[in-house]
Amino acid sequence: MSKKILIVGASRGIGLGLAKEFASRGWGVVASERTRSDELHGAGEIDIVTVDVTEPDSYLGLKNKFGEGSLDAIIVNAGITGASHQSAEQATDEEIAHVMQTNAYGPARVGKALLPMLKDGGTLAFMSSLMGSIADSSGGYEFYRVSKVSLNMLAKGIAEQQAKERDVEVLSLHPGWVQTDMGGPNAKITVEESCKGLADVVEKAGGAGYRFVNYKGEQIPF
Repeated sequence: MSKKILIVGASRGIGLGLAKEFASRGWGVVASERTRSDELHGAGEIDIVTVDVTEPDSYLGLKNKFGEGSLDAIIVNAGITGASHQSAEQATDEEIAHVMQTNAYGPARVGKALLPMLKDGGTLAFMSSLMGSIADSSGGYEFYRVSKVSLNMLAKGIAEQQAKERDVEVLSLHPGWVQTDMGGPNAKITVEESCKGLADVVEKAGGAGYRFVNYKGEQIPF
């Protein structure tokens, strides 16, 4: 039987690229959209579900739909840049709540809620960023950086508290600077190149613990 993966946030960009990449490798792919994506619906034999990471009712039912221990891997690929000013000084309560719910707390809640769907020894991955590395930070993009640092911390907590006893490896993934709507046209890496590398990382993952790595599988300082 082929391996099976759930990709949360696959309507466009890296998430869509990952759905196509895993499908091309023979995996059974379940991919989520928040609103209808014609590209995803035209991407081939992919099981499509509707999920909003900020709305628990949209994903809690997936446990009943697919059952415990039915997946080999889950990738949570939700994320926004946040307010355009990216400034802590200018931040409103609403702007802070929006970016943190979408980039950090929402994905972490999804990961915890759907963890029972993973087989023992499976892989739970969160789409992070090099900007979530405190060691690498040069400042700026404060909304985005803080949200990704928070996501990494929450992911490591899941690895230590919920996933370890089942030998589930938890990954924070840096896809590189990718030519997406978020990355922009000057980005160095194509979606296809990034997704091929990310899929390699997920396929080779195994064993309990937490890793923060890029699309080449290289360790990133926390």
